[in-house]
Amino acid sequence: MSYRVAVRALCEFTAKCGDLDLRFTPSPTAQEGMAGHATVVARRGEHYESEVPLAGEYTSLQVRGRADGFDPLSNLLEEIKTHRGDIARIPDNHRQLHWAQARVYGWLLCQSRGLAQIDLAVVYFNVLTQKESVFRETRTAAELQAFFETLCQRFISWAEQEQAHRLNRDTALSELRFPHAEFRLGQRQLAEAVYRAARDGHCLMAQATTGIGKTLGTLFPQLKAFPEKQLDRLFFLTAKTPGRQLALHALDILRGESLPLRVLEHVARDKACEHPDKACHGESCPLARGFYDRLPAARQAAVERVWLDQAAVREIALQHEVCPYYLSQELTRWADVVVCDYNYYFDLSALLYSLTLINEWRVTLLVDEAHNLIERARRMYSAELDQARFEAMRSNAPKGLSAVLTRISRHWKQLHKEQQADYQTYPQPPDLLLLSLQKAVSALTDHLTDQPTGNDGELLQFYLDAMAFCRLAEAFGPHSLFDISRQADLRGRSHSVLCLRNVVPAPFLAPRFEDSHSTTLFSATLSPARYYADLLGLPEATPWVDVESPFQAEQLEVQAVSNLSTRYQHRERSLAPIVALMARQFAERPGNYLAFFSSYAYLQQVLELFDREHPQLTRWVQARQMDEAERQQFLEHFEPGGQGIGFAVLGGVFGEGIDLPGDRLIGAFIATLGLPQINPINEQIKLRMAEMFGSGYDYTYLYPGLQKVVQAAGRVIRTPQDSGVVHLMDDRFTQPEVRALLPSWWQVQRSRVPQTPMQPMARQPAPRPQLPPASSVPALTQRGLFDPPG
Repeated sequence: MSYRVAVRALCEFTAKCGDLDLRFTPSPTAQEGMAGHATVVARRGEHYESEVPLAGEYTSLQVRGRADGFDPLSNLLEEIKTHRGDIARIPDNHRQLHWAQARVYGWLLCQSRGLAQIDLAVVYFNVLTQKESVFRETRTAAELQAFFETLCQRFISWAEQEQAHRLNRDTALSELRFPHAEFRLGQRQLAEAVYRAARDGHCLMAQATTGIGKTLGTLFPQLKAFPEKQLDRLFFLTAKTPGRQLALHALDILRGESLPLRVLEHVARDKACEHPDKACHGESCPLARGFYDRLPAARQAAVERVWLDQAAVREIALQHEVCPYYLSQELTRWADVVVCDYNYYFDLSALLYSLTLINEWRVTLLVDEAHNLIERARRMYSAELDQARFEAMRSNAPKGLSAVLTRISRHWKQLHKEQQADYQTYPQPPDLLLLSLQKAVSALTDHLTDQPTGNDGELLQFYLDAMAFCRLAEAFGPHSLFDISRQADLRGRSHSVLCLRNVVPAPFLAPRFEDSHSTTLFSATLSPARYYADLLGLPEATPWVDVESPFQAEQLEVQAVSNLSTRYQHRERSLAPIVALMARQFAERPGNYLAFFSSYAYLQQVLELFDREHPQLTRWVQARQMDEAERQQFLEHFEPGGQGIGFAVLGGVFGEGIDLPGDRLIGAFIATLGLPQINPINEQIKLRMAEMFGSGYDYTYLYPGLQKVVQAAGRVIRTPQDSGVVHLMDDRFTQPEVRALLPSWWQVQRSRVPQTPMQPMARQPAPRPQLPPASSVPALTQRGLFDPPG
């Protein structure tokens, strides 16, 4: 069997050596690199040959590439590299890689033209000074052939191993059987739809209730499609850690004892780093020192291990004294399944998406809890600049940057002065401000090139933020807003925040879907389909399937309280009925419950009365900004056979992604529709949604709110053996437009609570937030669905 490889890929795999060095130094842009190459070529004579196509073979390996330039009169082959700043800062391992490429091209040229020896040169071209630095050597054809064959032997050994692995993998996947005796109700329907999408190469939206076994029901058919469609990789993309763990558990079941499937859990760098107090280079971190020298052995050990969750990658990395995160990053090239966060495929600089394009992989995507992708993607494609941080940074910046930073400050202050409201949107980012930011980025690039060390962290952060801002400004369109928010600090001084705010991620996400062979987005809440297709940029013909629920309506008692309002103006009156209902339900069926509220303020109001009226009942409370240990402690209260009520905020970490089967959770109280706060930003988003899709209110408020309600209710029923109750505590849940967005298998019953007169509480109510003028929210107030901030 023959293999093909590009010269660069061959050298990067076999000839990279030395330290891992991630010290930040600006490199030429793609445009600067191309212009630099053209400049060097233009300086040569008419006889000079550029972009010389070359190819050669060694046993079963075909090697191809284009040499940058060859001068036949002087018998000189050149490898041209562009750079910025002092040439001495080019790391040695980069230089070694450049020489490896030159020598491989040298042999291919000697072979094709019958040369006995050749002069080689690596030409470093400084894009700032336009100066060339040339390093030369003379090699015989025999020396170059020996070098070439050594690299090829290393690569062929790996390529043969990889080809054998792929054949074994595909054979095993062809014979793979579903790991359980039978599918759950609805699970087969889901699996068949996913298989058709993978087989036919299109996108799919699948709405399947929590507890159906969505993870197993999507992974199994995707893997079954691998052999037939010659798929290279499966990326299982999640929004949160629990999603990764569920995927790994399902994959562990599928692989059984013998399936040769390489599964990699790729986690964020801050979670994988062994030395967070050290910088990522060999002079600081021992796991960066000699990284590429030890990488081949670590990589081989990893692919032989096959199962590569975070713990396994760490164990292998420490055995071979290499960085776990960057070992994991290398392994994304060789794993069959990568389980990781959304951003590794969808972010602007996403690792997996870049590898997919470079290697021309046929990949298939599973997007878990896909309802989260809208907000996550909006953040990925937004950028902010804070005036207070900028001015603090400017006051300490190097003198050489004073002029460009002062120019930004001047334009920014003028915008701040002219702004008439605390929040204001503009048709587009101001040209003068953008121009000043672009000039500052250029000046900072030059500064960091000349002085790569010793720079203030805030200066580096502004540089990165400004680059992102300028990049997104180039793509500005109807999918985004440019707004300025005026704020006051603790001393009353006013400053502003500039924001390029993405509201429709579709233009950014659509190419990512197009470049995958197939994508399945699945969640318990993907309704209505048009909302998700519009905002995510899915192809027009993307099918949507509502998977049959395995649960019976009798398993979940759903009560919608028809005489209770949790609207802001009714909050005080709602407290006593809510507490009475919670206590009554607990008395009727003691057990573990979750109570969800629209805000921490509302939660605290109910909690105070609950503690006063029912001090004997056990309760635990979600706090702001809980770390992982605190979240785990909260969940540990839900023990089998336990009795108590957990108080939480709807839309927070306990509203989805947690699994409390059996009697660990038997009921939920939801005292809100979950509607986003009405504020100037959301009102602008509503206007934009209306312009683009004709459904401003629904796209901004109603659909996102009810999605959170259904997710929270889904915590109660997790297996076909579970039973429980959900109380929807607001009269709006009885309205037809709201009922239509609740799961079809629910049988919602109306209920009423006694309206007990409420004594004033011994505390001042929270101040009412500033709302936009009433004229700006007619749809909300007319429909009576608005849930103001708490």
